[in-house]
Amino acid sequence: MEIEVKDNPAQNRFEATIEGHTAIIDYKLRPGEITVLHTEVPKELEGRGIAGAMTKFALEQIREKGLQLIPLCPYMRSYLKKHPEYQDLVKDRAGENV
Repeated sequence: MEIEVKDNPAQNRFEATIEGHTAIIDYKLRPGEITVLHTEVPKELEGRGIAGAMTKFALEQIREKGLQLIPLCPYMRSYLKKHPEYQDLVKDRAGENV
């Protein structure tokens, strides 16, 4: 299944609409940094790898834009632990490990 993810800056979120349901990653943008707040996939879409695909897209966008990441979202934090190739994006917060 092809998952088309897009950034919706007017709503401060990344989103993917599949079968009439929208999955989201909410964020807060500040100069030079992005705080990821929440990832939500509707129950009808769970178990299809949508959150992972959206998270990868979001991290690639963050890297492309040269932003530092503050991952408050539990899903994003979990994803980062499994994908150390994105650790360089995480803003150093007094030695805190994600």
